Amino acid sequence: MFEKKYAITQENVAMHEINGLKVKITKSNDKTKKISGKIIKETKNLLIIETKKGEKKIPKKEAEIEFELKGKKTKINGEKILMKPEDRIKMFWRKKND
Repeated sequence: MFEKKYAITQENVAMHEINGLKVKITKSNDKTKKISGKIIKETKNLLIIETKKGEKKIPKKEAEIEFELKGKKTKINGEKILMKPEDRIKMFWRKKND
């Protein structure tokens, strides 16, 4: 019951911890920033992604991010997660428990 209720899904990925998830940047103002890899760190404004060519810093505001969850892909606009990760998660829990 616990796992199903709080599991990360395509519908709620923006409100969960995203470190460690596989991602692909599908749109960016900088054409050279279309990369894929694993999120290793998140800040208020940046995603730091580990790629085959090293770590890349991607501004959230400029990116469309494609997440891969259990073999399925979902895209979100980076502006939707443009906040500190801990604040985003707190906001989710407050809404869920109201």
